Amino acid sequence: MAVIPLPGEFGERARAILAGRAQPVPPRDAATVVILREGPEVYLIRRKASMAFAAGAYVFPGGAVDPRDTDHAIGWTGPSPAEWGEVFHAAESTARGLVCAAVRETFEESGVLLAGPGADSVVADTTGDDWEADRLALIDKSLSFADFLDRRGLLLRSDLLRPWAHWITPRIEAKRFDTRFFVAALPPGQRTRDVGGEADKVEWVRPASALAQAAAHEIFLMTPTRHTLTELAAYDGVPSILAAEREIVMVMPEVVEIDGEFRVVAGEPR
Repeated sequence: MAVIPLPGEFGERARAILAGRAQPVPPRDAATVVILREGPEVYLIRRKASMAFAAGAYVFPGGAVDPRDTDHAIGWTGPSPAEWGEVFHAAESTARGLVCAAVRETFEESGVLLAGPGADSVVADTTGDDWEADRLALIDKSLSFADFLDRRGLLLRSDLLRPWAHWITPRIEAKRFDTRFFVAALPPGQRTRDVGGEADKVEWVRPASALAQAAAHEIFLMTPTRHTLTELAAYDGVPSILAAEREIVMVMPEVVEIDGEFRVVAGEPR
């Protein structure tokens, strides 16, 4: 199991929470998408060192659910929110928000859009100036995802997503997320790009290579990212990953004390 030392203020927070002197911060619903291309390779972004959460870490695109992600006006095709709710053991409204956040955040952080004008089509190119203006408007929340799709005559393609995992940030963290992980193939014709924002570097990399870089202390991976990459490294291509049968169970790393030092241990699925 992965063990991460908790120095300074993190150890103090752990003691306070475990002793009942402080309450954990409630986690926010969030979605993360592993974008795949043949190799197989995954798309990773490095979060800026100035970020309050996961600074400097290499992560998959994703973020918290926006209240407007649950808007029933969002054009939708593919498995319904109720079906996604069954997969993720969540209420239908929560599942709707998670899937919409997954597609919205993927577009915001990579330029990849899992949407099309119909149930059997997908946008072929999102690199124009008009797409960039919409992406920035989504990021600053001056444009809702529902209005974005409606204005362009697009439907969210929930069938392009596959469920992968469910992780909750440890109780001792100041920022906590209840995150569902998805996987999705890069749509034909679309290209990822360095879109900036919360990231200062992006790259396509084989899962095993990313793990080797982390082992050599060349990059930093958080426990859920490392675990997901380890699982993906066992597959020989994108089709086999998308075809994987996954039972989604919640994992929340726990805080333990080892030889007088508090550490975060990646626990077993629940």
